[in-house]
This record gives sequence, C-alpha cells and structure tokens, in this order.
Amino acid sequence: MRFPLVHISWALADNALRPACDAFLEGVFGAQRASEILVTPETEALGLDREESLMMVGDTMLIPIAPAGRGAMEGNPLGDMLRRSAMPMRWIGLALKATDLAAADAWFAARGFRRHYDPGMEAHYFLVPRGQAMGMRLEIVAQDMPGDPRRDAGWSPAWWRDAHPLGIEGLQAVGVSAPSLQDARALFAEKLEWPEISAPALPGAQVAAFAMGDSVLEALEGVEGSPLADHARDVKGIYHLVYKVADAAGAATYLRSKGLPLIGDAEKRFAIHPDKAQGRLIWFTQVTPPGYPEAGSRLGKA
Repeated sequence: MRFPLVHISWALADNALRPACDAFLEGVFGAQRASEILVTPETEALGLDREESLMMVGDTMLIPIAPAGRGAMEGNPLGDMLRRSAMPMRWIGLALKATDLAAADAWFAARGFRRHYDPGMEAHYFLVPRGQAMGMRLEIVAQDMPGDPRRDAGWSPAWWRDAHPLGIEGLQAVGVSAPSLQDARALFAEKLEWPEISAPALPGAQVAAFAMGDSVLEALEGVEGSPLADHARDVKGIYHLVYKVADAAGAATYLRSKGLPLIGDAEKRFAIHPDKAQGRLIWFTQVTPPGYPEAGSRLGKA
C-alpha cells in the first residue's frame, strides 16, 4: 500500500524559536501559511500543548512544532518528545494519507507494526512510533489538515515554480539514514511493500530508493565514521529532503544572493549548509533520476 504525503514535521525545543524558523521558511522558500495552531486561553483550557505553523512550500506542507501551554512544562508527554527531538538534523517524521483509517490500521497490524492512538483522535489518525521505522515517526491520517489548500479545486502550486526565484516544482525525495541497505530493504520493500526503484549515485553514500506514493524514500548507508553513518547510529530518521527545481543554477544564485552558504554541486545537486537552514539538510536539483515520479502531490488521489 502506498500513501500520498500529507506533511513533514520537525521539533523546536522552545516556542521562542518558532518565529525565526517560520521567517526562514517564508523568507527563503516563499512559504505560505496554510494555518496556525496557537495556545489561547480557550485552547489551553482544552489541553493544547504546542504551537505550530502549517507552511506550504509548493505542494509540500512543512510543520515546525514547538511546546507551548501545557507542553512547556516538564513531564508533559508531547512537550518532552519535542524537546528530545529538537536537535540539528533530526526531524519528527512523515504524515501519510489513508482514505480508510481502519483498513490502514489492519494493514499495518498485519505487518507487525504497533500503532498508537492519541485519546479522542481514534477516528482521525494513528502513529507508528519512530523506533519501528528506522527513526522516522509515521502518522497515518484520514482527515484534512486545517486550512490545507491542496483540497481546494482551484489551488495550484505553480507560483513557486513560475514566480519564486527558487523555481520549486515539487518535493522529489525524503532521505533516511540507514544502518545498512539490507535493513532498509527489509523495512521499506518487504515490510511496508514500497516498490524499490532505480536509485541515483550520491557522493559518500550507498542508496536504495523506494516508491512511497507521490514521493520517493531514499535510504542512505554511509561509510563508518562519516556524518551519514553517525546520523544513522546517533540521530536516526530523516536525513534530508530533495526539492526538484526548474533551474538549479538560478536557484543557487538566488540563495547566494541571500548570503546563504551552499554545499554540493550547484550545477547538479546542492543544499544550503544545515547551520544556516535551521539545522536541516535540504537539497535542490533540476535532475529527475530515471524511474523517479515527476514531482508533485497526489494528495487528492489517495
């Protein structure tokens, strides 16, 4: 079973850091706020324990989440999880869309995955904790996200491609650090049944690629002692995102004009240095590897 991507989330340790993170996404990526979840006297009385902005970059939703309200107190489960997860190069995970949550639950159960339901949300989503998915938490959702523009028939992400200097056409891949490609194939190809497709050659990594749905999951194995291998051992989970752009050289020129240092090859595949990108590794490329789907969300066709 393959699932369209709903959103990608990461944690901030303190809510005071969230405005700068949102400003980075807006100022560099042209992110547009689909919705914002805030602690107010009313929502705090209902137990809200976080604040987050649902940010659209093209047709991909990115959600930096910070503890707030009850979540700011030590011992709050969600707040503690966010504080544990708020380190450079660590993401929380992926949310994937299912049209029938009960059927998705049965599918995951049949493959030996434990599922977690937050109280009161049993009809909306369940979680597969990160320890079962190579450090990447999976959230299987049935409901639409608040304010999600992708559900509107007239909405288009073309502005990011045609008008914004980055020229983003869509999310091409999500990369996950793996202790070995054998382990990655056992999880993604065998257990999750995501078809393996031809993988690109990447410097410093062995790569296996899997068709996750409307995007690609790249499992990356690094040599002993490399940052990639250290990530697989110590951090785990999502290692990078890859955006397809219309003109790599133009995108690189734009990022340099904003004073952002780049790594990689500006003609092929490059990234903002993670130290200047909220501690995250986000690549840009104008090349679609053979066998990869064209970039773009299929969320409306779950």
